[in-house]
This record gives sequence, C-alpha cells and structure tokens, in this order.
Amino acid sequence: MRLFYTLTLLMTLVIPTAFADDLYQVEMILVRQNAVPAIVSKAAPEDWAAGAQRIDPESFRTPSLNPEVDKLTASNDYTVLLHKAWQQNLGEEATKVAISDGAEQFGQFPIEGTLSLKLGRFTDVDADFWVNQIDANGMVTASERLKQESHTKNGQLNFLDNGHLGLLIKITSLTAPAPRPVPDEIPD
Repeated sequence: MRLFYTLTLLMTLVIPTAFADDLYQVEMILVRQNAVPAIVSKAAPEDWAAGAQRIDPESFRTPSLNPEVDKLTASNDYTVLLHKAWQQNLGEEATKVAISDGAEQFGQFPIEGTLSLKLGRFTDVDADFWVNQIDANGMVTASERLKQESHTKNGQLNFLDNGHLGLLIKITSLTAPAPRPVPDEIPD
C-alpha cells in the first residue's frame, strides 16, 4: 500500500511538468528567392487565419537575426518580405498563430499567414503564408504561397525552402538553460 501511495505522489509531481508549456522566442524571416521564378497561385482565401490566434502585441520582441537580414538584403539573390520575433508558450499540443504585415484591406494583408508549432524531440513547424497583390479597390488579384512543414531543431536557424519563397525560422527556449559551449580542445 505504501508503494502505491509513493507512486501516486510521484506521478502527481512529474506528470504536470511533462505536459506544461514552456516559454519560447520565435523569430522568422520570409524571403523571396529572386533567382527562382515566382509561382503565382490562386488568390489567398478570405479565411486565411481560420483557427489561428493573433499574437498579443506585447509578445513581440526585438529581432536578433538582423545580421542575417542585412546579408540577405545586401544580396541580389533574396528579397526580405517579413521579419518578426515574438515570445509564446509551446508544448506538446500544436499552437497556431496568425501573422500579417502591411495595411489591412477587407480582412486581407499584403503578407499574411499562419504558423503552427508543436514541441517534441524537434519542433514541428507548419507554415502557410501568402504574399498578395492587392488592387486599388482592396481586392486580392494574385498571390504567391509558401506551404511547408518541417521538423526544426530548437536554438538553430532553420531554412524551409519552398522554391521561390523561403522561411528562415529560429525557435529558442527562454526557460531552458543555455547549452554548454563546445570546448576548443578535448582533454586527453
């Protein structure tokens, strides 16, 4: 009976932490690869953000990948379309956020999309972004689409290649201890 009590107590202490969400910083850079011809798809749907939560404006952070953006901007090979950083809780249940940029016209933005993130051994990323051409009447006339799924390693810059559009993403834990640096020399 005492063993059963001890196991029950141990489970109540361990299980909540196994399913608890941790705080992460997510930073993404949406780029157009200029050397690859643009693939124009059908116009973005009006319900592009269906089921996604808007990022709380207080969650946005100063981006840390500005040197990478400077390199991309200096190159004629890429056009940086969007660069955002924010913090959010991530866990074993997927969370889907809506991201947009530019002036809203009838619920549509020049750049709009969703990012679904789920922690596991790696972070599962499901990115669905639209780069829209909007006419003078506020109607979407053409769109380019990035639809990509990936398993990304946390704390490292990952590239999701979708032909003419690409997404650089870095997901960093704000609660886990920083990894130990690799020693210059391995002692004998």
